[in-house]
Amino acid sequence: MAKRKDARVTVILECTSCIRNGVKKVSTGISRYITQKNRHNTPNRLELRKFCTYCYKHMIHGEIKK
Repeated sequence: MAKRKDARVTVILECTSCIRNGVKKVSTGISRYITQKNRHNTPNRLELRKFCTYCYKHMIHGEIKK
């Protein structure tokens, strides 16, 4: 019997503001979060408002490919 694909997958969320504006020269890096989503309930890319440690405010974090 064939196994069924899991509905829940791990995704990486990355700050969209840091990518567009470039990161400040003082701090190096881009804010990233790791979370899970259900493929059947959320087939589109996930976007959440999370705190960015480099922008020092809540920004939209979008799903990126691994």
